[in-house]
Amino acid sequence: MILLFDIGNTNIVLGVSDGEKILSSYRYHSLTTKTAHEFYLSMKDILNEHQYEDAVISSVVPILTSAIKKMVKDYLNIEPMILGNGLKTGIEIKTVNPKEVGADLVAASAGAYSKYNKSSVIVDLGTASKILYVEKNMLKGAIIMPGVKTSMKSLVNNTALLPSIEMAVPKNVLGTNTIDAMQSGVTYGVAASIDGLVRKIKKEVKDDFILIGTGGLSKLIIPLCEEEFILDPNLILDGLLYIYHKNK
Repeated sequence: MILLFDIGNTNIVLGVSDGEKILSSYRYHSLTTKTAHEFYLSMKDILNEHQYEDAVISSVVPILTSAIKKMVKDYLNIEPMILGNGLKTGIEIKTVNPKEVGADLVAASAGAYSKYNKSSVIVDLGTASKILYVEKNMLKGAIIMPGVKTSMKSLVNNTALLPSIEMAVPKNVLGTNTIDAMQSGVTYGVAASIDGLVRKIKKEVKDDFILIGTGGLSKLIIPLCEEEFILDPNLILDGLLYIYHKNK
């Protein structure tokens, strides 16, 4: 059994794999104050459920990389594989500075290539909203925008009379009260921007690609899009599993 960790700014996604597929996944808050022992206490039911032989970590939060690595070493006696320089990923990064591309973007690209083997545009909706263009096994470009929750927090924090609201999809695009209007802006508004950017990408690359939605908020936002998406919440975990096999 293999453990897969996707460490983001908002959540840590823990995946359990039998080496062929993802069996289950779990979400934990990315609390940078937590120690390795505290993470173990949060995850111990999963960590003690199976006999694990390996672990893979993708992270964009260095302090959490250290904590999760220490937890895996201390409690499972495993030296985890960390996605970064020196690992074979199967993905060619066709950008000006490949070293600045985040581990999560590489893992998502690897997941799309290994699962679908087609050109794809990946929309990853997390702390930041990321749109990636992957031509077969080549990551050729990206768009990075403020995430849905980040946009909502900014709206509330910088506007004196607007209230904090629940993240939800209102019944109508046109709100008839403040809360519905705000919810529409950060759900239908993001969906519309995704549709618009996908259409611009189609004109720019002139390629026949599939659309894949992933990330913590994809289940909320992607169904509102007019473009036709494959919803794949475990895409990054599948990418980590593919990278694991490339290096073993």
